[in-house]
Amino acid sequence: MTHDIRTDSYTSYRDGGPDWRDTATRYALLPLRVFLGITFIYAGLDKLTDSAFMAASGSGSIGDMMSATRESSAIPAMIDMALKNPVGFGYAIAIGELAVGIGALLGLLTRLAAFGGALISLSLWLTVSWSASPYYYGNDLPYLMAWIPLVLAGAPVLSVDAAIRSRRHGGSRHRAHAYR
Repeated sequence: MTHDIRTDSYTSYRDGGPDWRDTATRYALLPLRVFLGITFIYAGLDKLTDSAFMAASGSGSIGDMMSATRESSAIPAMIDMALKNPVGFGYAIAIGELAVGIGALLGLLTRLAAFGGALISLSLWLTVSWSASPYYYGNDLPYLMAWIPLVLAGAPVLSVDAAIRSRRHGGSRHRAHAYR
């Protein structure tokens, strides 16, 4: 049995530019980056502007939410640690979400931002949404999985990271492709 490589599977544009599949591949992570960035910015701002959430106790407070999920979490000790200062923990989570969201949206230190987003999602999955049954009803696990491609690949296009990389390499050939 003989195997050949098909040469007709990728046709270039008439001007010799990249095939549409190559372009789609380059931009494949951009919608994910934009979605996660906007979502985490929104989540951080929502927490920071909700006075009921940023309270140690009371309806809708971070303190009450953590107390209610303590027994059903995978790691109750994490919640116990946060309950020592629930308001401080609430601010840390909100500011972390805001920083992660801005980093992802702008493509600034994208791998670091994505790693931070993955850690936030992991901690929320192990505490707040651990008891969701079946597991796919909880939203923190899918967010954790969504951050992983950005941890691995970063933001190769339309990002501050790409602009910095292009400047560092200095060549016009790199610069022409980095911002697209």
